[in-house]
Amino acid sequence: MVGSEALASPRQHGVTKPLSLAGPSEADLVRTKKLNKFLVDAGLYESKEEAAKREKVLGQIKQIVVEWVKELTRVQGYSDQMVEDANAVIFTFGSYRLGVHGPGADIDTLCVGPSYVNRDEDFFFSLHEMLTKKEEVTELQPVPSAHVPVMKFKFEGISIDLLYASISRLVVPDDLDISDVSVLYNVDEPTVRSLNGCRVADQILKLVPNVEHFRTTLRCLKFWAKRRGVYSNVTGFLGGVNWALLVARVCQFYPNAVPSMLVSRFFRVYTQWRWPNPVMLCAIQEDELGCTVWDPRKNPKDKTHHMPIITPAYPCMNSSYNVSTSTLRVMTEQFQFGNRICEEIELNKAQWPVLFEPYMFFECYKNYLQVDIVAGDPDDLRAWKGWVESRLRQLTLMIERDTLGKLQCHPYPHEYIDPSKQCSHNAFFMGLQRKQGEIIQENQQFDIRATVDEFRHSVNMYVFWKPGMEIFVSHVRRKQIPLYVFPDGYKRARVPRAMNHQPVCGPGSAEKTGIKRKDEGHVERESPQRRKSISPSPIMSLFMSPQSHGSVSPDMYSHSLISGPEPESNFKSEEVGLIGCSSGSSIVTNEEVGPEKTSLVNGNNSQESSEEDSQSAVDKLSGDKIQAMLKPGWF
Repeated sequence: MVGSEALASPRQHGVTKPLSLAGPSEADLVRTKKLNKFLVDAGLYESKEEAAKREKVLGQIKQIVVEWVKELTRVQGYSDQMVEDANAVIFTFGSYRLGVHGPGADIDTLCVGPSYVNRDEDFFFSLHEMLTKKEEVTELQPVPSAHVPVMKFKFEGISIDLLYASISRLVVPDDLDISDVSVLYNVDEPTVRSLNGCRVADQILKLVPNVEHFRTTLRCLKFWAKRRGVYSNVTGFLGGVNWALLVARVCQFYPNAVPSMLVSRFFRVYTQWRWPNPVMLCAIQEDELGCTVWDPRKNPKDKTHHMPIITPAYPCMNSSYNVSTSTLRVMTEQFQFGNRICEEIELNKAQWPVLFEPYMFFECYKNYLQVDIVAGDPDDLRAWKGWVESRLRQLTLMIERDTLGKLQCHPYPHEYIDPSKQCSHNAFFMGLQRKQGEIIQENQQFDIRATVDEFRHSVNMYVFWKPGMEIFVSHVRRKQIPLYVFPDGYKRARVPRAMNHQPVCGPGSAEKTGIKRKDEGHVERESPQRRKSISPSPIMSLFMSPQSHGSVSPDMYSHSLISGPEPESNFKSEEVGLIGCSSGSSIVTNEEVGPEKTSLVNGNNSQESSEEDSQSAVDKLSGDKIQAMLKPGWF
């Protein structure tokens, strides 16, 4: 039987009452069946054989860490009984713990050990050395300087992200309750962050009304986010735990809804959510152990967060602090796209595959930044790429800062490889556009050469830098995008906008630029031997007279990453554009300003509201009146 009365939820989930207790109609059940079939056909579920292999690998890792702890206990002179009792426990978190992992996904794991086995000397050295001797272990990469220190490797081909937490116990029992707050006694901040992954995953599963509906919906929306280019915490979008929290909150809003309903309600809610009002699954626990909890009333830094998504386990933190104004803008546009398609699906005007059409990133902007990184060998590139990728968000923030938010960046969370290059290579891209609604002033330009130099300098401070690790930042126009970024090796014919379901991409792509520039595509880079890019070296730029170009140091040479004519140093006085920098040259681009095509949700920090009290956020849609549960006090 379907309907709200038969499926009414017996208790409240979350900090507010549900928005609707309605159950599914027959049409909703049919759409859910079609959605499940689509997810299966898309290959999002692993086979029984792969699932069994993962369990086996986790068991082998458990044996290794127990052996490691017993050996350290013996070396440190503890009694034979202590050596016999010595133990370490393996927990999982992330997509694997939540039950939404797919084929080939990594396993987020946490090793919990006793107080006398520490992270710096023991985990990253003695355990690292032990793993290097295992034939099953490949691509071992320790990242001790990460916000959450991690050791990455593959075990029999399965990717593992292994964290370590040393708790205040001499013996760690196999039945350790990691949800108990006592595991946080007398531990440092990195340990708290390491433990919180597991604690948050357990809390999420406890706080949703229907775990299976939550899992199906989350699996669907993670796939959607990857297809639409908004799945990446490190780049400034949202990662796995962020999407899980957003989906869990919608499950609380609609406790009796089935997955097709939840997907539709997800876009309906977050298209019109008034950020920076926080998304919370439960009330924020008060300070118990002296750990810092998210509270913009006490912590000024928390007021700067654009899209707070709060973890439900103590200490409650904002899991989405990486989000910037630019990435929030992109995600809002994608939520609007999803909402529009779901409305069509509910009206039987579209089918589920339309929702998952890939985002045509290289069709949506006229100007891009291309970040090329190279290294001497694949192992060096893996480490170098991880570092550079973790810094790309800073480039977005720097450009926003130095242009006062008038130049918007869209970092694309995909990496590309140029197969024609002899060295190990990766490339990342960012779309650039003027902020919508900005009035063009005569001769106004965005000079981001110093910004790019600052970024390159920060990247080159990598403590594990090796010869051959280089980074090159260049500006490219849409028509100069290298062919290797396209799946089939060539650019597809552009789809007329009236026939395409893509959201409005921005003024640069919708309107024809009125002023053409002559110096497209030329990029110069420095000799690899001169990696100190921040030193004041001569740069051919629009701020130098043509005669001054002869003063360029003879030990610099140019290398064109993008084919094109030589740049010219003068331009028409009426041109308005962006001055981009690749080491050794400057580039001018021009964009017209189009009308505002999307209205972002109000993000005024002076707005006093939270998710604990009723205040209407949106209009009535399809029979449901969505309310953001907001109360004065947060901002």
